[in-house]
This record gives sequence, structure tokens and C-alpha cells, in this order.
Amino acid sequence: MAAHRKPFLYVVVCASGVADGVGELIAAAQADGWEVGVIATPNALGLLDRTAVATQTGYPIRSAWRTPGAPRPLPPADAIAVVSATFNTINKWAQGIADTLALAILCEAYGQGVPVAVQPYVNSALAAHPAYAESLARLRSMNVLIGNAVPHPPKSGGARDRYSWTHVLDLLRPVLRSR
Repeated sequence: MAAHRKPFLYVVVCASGVADGVGELIAAAQADGWEVGVIATPNALGLLDRTAVATQTGYPIRSAWRTPGAPRPLPPADAIAVVSATFNTINKWAQGIADTLALAILCEAYGQGVPVAVQPYVNSALAAHPAYAESLARLRSMNVLIGNAVPHPPKSGGARDRYSWTHVLDLLRPVLRSR
């Protein structure tokens, strides 16, 4: 991490029922001294107030690849937080599927040595699928820090009051101090 700038956190937001609460993480990260840029999965993009997020971070939300030769809209990441991480994102990421910008960034992070923390948001029926446990194990083997999310009942509206937006910061602090 460069000494002349604040550390930069990529916040990857997935399309979950709580995605609109990402401002809580952005505010907490900024209070901790981070600059923040948001990368949304294509389906999450429609769940976010793009203007509010851009105002809060100072950067537009990214969701699509830039054209060749276009300037990079965000500085390089010092760490990545994956929040309201869905069953789909967790499984695709663990399998190395990079069919969206968000997934490509997550897949590349491993090869770049960028610390990543994830806070899942998955209902209990999906969490029971064997692919989910296998994907979490694969991500752990890649040194991804995984928050303890309690799966919520399917079609329940989903435990919004129990979702921790800031746990990813708690997971990342010790890793970043040791760098």
C-alpha cells in the first residue's frame, strides 16, 4: 500500500435483499481511514442508489468492464470486502468463473495477493446445498476471510436486522496490520 495515499477498499456488492444498506459499510470504512470504491454485480446495480453511493464515495459505481485505453476509474485495491455475498457469487467465485466485472476482480485478487473478506447473505435452503459448503472451503483455502453469517429462512425477507455490514472490516484489520 502506497504511503502517500489512504488505503483503498473495493466493496463488491451482490444482489441480495439487503444490498441497499451498503452505505453503512462505506461510512464505517471511511471512518477507519479508507477510501472506498463500489463494484456491483449486474443484478445488484438495480438495487443501489447510484447517486447516493457515488456521492458518499466520490467514485461512480462500477459494474461493467471499461473500454481498452480508457482510464482506470478506481485506484488499485489494498483490500476487498464482498458484502451481502450471494449463493451465486460465492459458488461462481470459488469455481473461477469470471463472467462479470465483480467476479473477475475477485478471481484476480487471489493471484495479486489482495486480502479479501466476505460476509455471506444466503438463505438456509441454499446454504444446505453441498456446493455452498464446498465453495466456502475452496475460498478459505485461498485465504479468503469469511464472516459468520447465519442463514435466514427462505422467502422470509431475510434477517436484515442481523446482517453485519462491518464485520468484513474486523476481518481485514489484522491482515492489513501485518503487511
